[in-house]
Amino acid sequence: MFLDSATWQGRIFVAGAWSPGGGGTIDVTEPATGSVLGQAGLADAADLGRAAESAAAAQREWAATPHPRRAAVLRRAAQLWTEHAEEITWWNVREVGAVPAMAGFAVHVAEQECYEAASLPSRSYGELLPSEEPRLSMARRMPVGVVGVISPFNVPIILGIRSVAPALALGNAVILKPDPRTAVTGGVTIARVLEEAGLPPGVFQMLPGGSDVGEAMVTHPLVRVISFTGSTAAGRRVGELAGRHLKRAHLELGGNSALIVLDDADVDQAANLAAFGTFFHQGQICMTTGRHLVHERVYDDFVERLATKAANLPVGDPASQEVALGPLIDAGQRDRIHRVVTASVDAGAKLAAGGTYDGLFYPATVLSEVTPDVPAFTEEIFGPVAPVARFSGMEEAVRLATATEYGLSLGIVTRDVMKGLALADRIPTGIVHINDQTVSDEANSPFGGIGASGTGARFGGASANIDAFTETRWVTMRGEPPTYPF
Repeated sequence: MFLDSATWQGRIFVAGAWSPGGGGTIDVTEPATGSVLGQAGLADAADLGRAAESAAAAQREWAATPHPRRAAVLRRAAQLWTEHAEEITWWNVREVGAVPAMAGFAVHVAEQECYEAASLPSRSYGELLPSEEPRLSMARRMPVGVVGVISPFNVPIILGIRSVAPALALGNAVILKPDPRTAVTGGVTIARVLEEAGLPPGVFQMLPGGSDVGEAMVTHPLVRVISFTGSTAAGRRVGELAGRHLKRAHLELGGNSALIVLDDADVDQAANLAAFGTFFHQGQICMTTGRHLVHERVYDDFVERLATKAANLPVGDPASQEVALGPLIDAGQRDRIHRVVTASVDAGAKLAAGGTYDGLFYPATVLSEVTPDVPAFTEEIFGPVAPVARFSGMEEAVRLATATEYGLSLGIVTRDVMKGLALADRIPTGIVHINDQTVSDEANSPFGGIGASGTGARFGGASANIDAFTETRWVTMRGEPPTYPF
């Protein structure tokens, strides 16, 4: 088996070898059943230091590798995602709690991320510049050296590989710290793919660990760029620490994205979009539709249809049943979601569907009569909860949509596409979808948010990836040295 536990059980991946980590082990737990699927290795700060030394040593030779060979490794990695899709999807369903559609989509995006990355080594890595001196002047893109990637539990394959693949393709070494809760799907899988693809030893390291390992990564002098995906609170700490150590941090953080339904929208279509945008993957996606802003003319119909749809979405173990919603990742996430729901009802919102739970299974939940002062409107819920607020005109829609510190994604539903685009121009976000919900991802498209959602479009597409994982060096050359006055 590609992910044979004899290879990775209780181990981390450092210097091209699977070895025990200084942090011991952690159970790999299936959230749907509580079953233990194995034990993942845990790293400590000392392991991080060892990985950084190994990565820095290996990176120099990797950066000097001819570009066709680097591209070939990424192409082979892309093929491996497809060849082992069934096994990887199994782990994604069992360990993450993803429904099969979500698990399969993650594998597809990982394949595409590697193919997109494979095009980077042969791209132009500089430009000629005019100079007032008799010399050749150019700006040249250089690998940064060692890139540290910190990825979360919710979509661990995509949120790891979208930084790992382009960083490697551009001649860097990478240290990946996946969330220990999804260490196999988000860490072991990527390590095995790159190992089998022929990546030289030491160029990639994989160390599941806690905040101590993350802090060691951010502060280590050999790690020059940090790519972090996770909560806004954690991202602020990463950004502050990186700033103190004078290194770049690319931060993709939380969201509270709005879906605006205008008065000319088809309500059935809008409810379908809304349900997918909020309930897909149990709402555990940064782009999840967190606020539904609906024109008062269609508000009641929208709430009724969304609540009916929510009440009929099956919830259960995605490994053994055909369900729309699987389990939440753990009890901590469940309790936080339920706290927001109950506090919102206490503050005046009405429960139109859901609102209870069984173990880690939280059904699709709809809250109506939501106002800007209730927790479900102001907080990122990160669960299958659809808060629905009403508006009476475009000015109020803009005011409600911008009444948040986040700025990740935006959806607008209208029969008048140009009116939708004009409305979008008044609401600052990193992503906009007209006549679609807020969740979407393609490997060749820029991705990122503003405000509390992060530091902009730092992933996706050649330009964003080159900006993220290279430095710009000014180089000049003369035929003869100049003569200076002293």
